[in-house]
Amino acid sequence: MIESQNIEWKETWRDEYLKWVCGFANAQGGVLEIGKNDCGEVVGVKNVLRLLEEIPNKAQALLGIVVDVNLKSEGGREYLEIAVNPYPNPISYKGEFHYRSGSTKQVLRGAALSRFLMEKYGRTWDDVPLPGVGLKDLDGRVFDEFRQRGADSERLPRDILDESDEGVIERLQLREAGFLKRAAVLLFHPAPDRFVMEAYVKIGYFRGSELLYQDIVGGDLFTQVERTMDLLYTKYTRALISYDGVYRVETFPVPREAMREAVINAIIHRDYARPTTIQIRVYDDRITIWNAVQLPLEWASDQLIGELASKPYNPRIAYAFFRAGMIEAWGRGIRRIVDICKEAGNPTPKWELEPGGDGLWLRFPFSAAYEVPVPPVGIAATPKTTSKTTQEQEKTREKTREKTREKTREKTREKILAHIAADPSITTIELASQLGITAKGIEWQIGKLKRMGVLERVGPAKGGRWKIVEAKDE
Repeated sequence: MIESQNIEWKETWRDEYLKWVCGFANAQGGVLEIGKNDCGEVVGVKNVLRLLEEIPNKAQALLGIVVDVNLKSEGGREYLEIAVNPYPNPISYKGEFHYRSGSTKQVLRGAALSRFLMEKYGRTWDDVPLPGVGLKDLDGRVFDEFRQRGADSERLPRDILDESDEGVIERLQLREAGFLKRAAVLLFHPAPDRFVMEAYVKIGYFRGSELLYQDIVGGDLFTQVERTMDLLYTKYTRALISYDGVYRVETFPVPREAMREAVINAIIHRDYARPTTIQIRVYDDRITIWNAVQLPLEWASDQLIGELASKPYNPRIAYAFFRAGMIEAWGRGIRRIVDICKEAGNPTPKWELEPGGDGLWLRFPFSAAYEVPVPPVGIAATPKTTSKTTQEQEKTREKTREKTREKTREKTREKILAHIAADPSITTIELASQLGITAKGIEWQIGKLKRMGVLERVGPAKGGRWKIVEAKDE
């Protein structure tokens, strides 16, 4: 048994462990067990009767919540179980907001704290008013195109064509207390990056680590979709040419509809509170899309293609795209991408959540027929003929790429173990600084080492030490 999202073990009680109680209350709830070591073994606890009275009182006084403290025993030794329910309102400990994520506790600050507080109060980032911009600053052309799309898709009545720009804003609920909401600026302003940092898309063509050329796509979000698609299929990819009788047929390495769905998903679900762009990288053998996202806690990247309820990160933006006829309302975008690629005979795209959950990668691998260097714009490329072993070759290439990625991860874990061997009391922050990796990345790797049975934590988080058990593979 190991510590998880809902379980934490401590050998002794300290008042600072109310931070963990706070973290459970702000997340999904959980159990803090006092009198167990890091392996979950009962070691016993002193002053049980006093703690049974003190802990509930301190939780009430310092956190304003009620917790259940229960006396348990195992193997003739006693321990305490502190059961914490999830709370609908934000809970703080001495002015700090703690949050349980995975098997770690985080202190929420900056954009993460703002996002947490908005969620607790039923708000989303795109639903917040934005002072300093008015209706006259928005682009009338974008309103015209939106009205036409809505009418043509029958997602809006035909009389929308005669509705004023102000009427459209009210219909989409994009104004509050006289101020336009952030979603309105992103959807209808000609230069939303003036108000939201890096609210644009970057496209680059890479050969290895070398960037050959790039484009930055700005403007309102509807324009970003159309311009990005245009660039990808006129400048960044080349089609295989075939003929159906006298008609010329162009087949691209990624079906247009699948790519369009992916681009729209990235733009709609991006975490705009983080100052980083959507990045689309085109290589000789694949296209990758990176996006700053915040997946619901119960989701994982390997579950995305399954049946999941629609939970748009920016519901106001998603609603506008739905009314414009550009997305479905049932959260089927990812499933559609997979199905479209499958129907076209393309390799299955893959999603991968970065360690620490900082971003989501979507990879569209090309079939072997397209895996030829694409020269700079203006120079024609002649794709090679598709062989009968295309699928086998693609599987081999993907296995090779995965082996390379795993070797990189193994080297990182080896470095972590080497630093720990030299200094068993080293902290994750010190490891991150010395290895040039984010603290979240270090925590992810340490979790991996624990699951492999290679690494253990002896003693409390503060004042404890690391213990290397045995070097072995999972």
